Amino acid sequence: MKHILHLIFITFMPAIELRGSIPFGFVSNQLHWFWVALICTGANIVVGFLVYFLLEWIIKLMTLFAPLGRLWKWYVRRTQAKIHDAVEKYGEWGLAIFIGVPLPGTGAYSGALAAYLLGMSFRKFAVANILGVVIAGVIVTVVCLLGKGTFGWLFDLFVERPT
Repeated sequence: MKHILHLIFITFMPAIELRGSIPFGFVSNQLHWFWVALICTGANIVVGFLVYFLLEWIIKLMTLFAPLGRLWKWYVRRTQAKIHDAVEKYGEWGLAIFIGVPLPGTGAYSGALAAYLLGMSFRKFAVANILGVVIAGVIVTVVCLLGKGTFGWLFDLFVERPT
């Protein structure tokens, strides 16, 4: 149970999400890769929904303090600039790809913010969030499986196996 909570905790961290928790789960080798991918993907979907619902409260909180307010405005402008054209052209599919590409600045947190700022309905965001997180989960899992298959000896050097 402790390992599952670690995976969920890492997944809930902004900017890390499942892009960090799935590799951590692979390296820790406490759970089968399928369960690592499933737990991290499910937790990341939940993150998107929580952020979407709590965003108005988060915005009010962030703008109370001037330094955080400036940082928040910068993050909002950057997110809007990155996603606006794709959402205008492709709708929730554009947002799903934005969420699904495992690069810095993308993911469920940024996707929820973009959907909120662009006035996307919850239903459209929910579809984009689920599709995007599943895409990211598959990409990260495949990369980890390929890496572990190719560099498994390296994992064995640095990871202490449970006895």
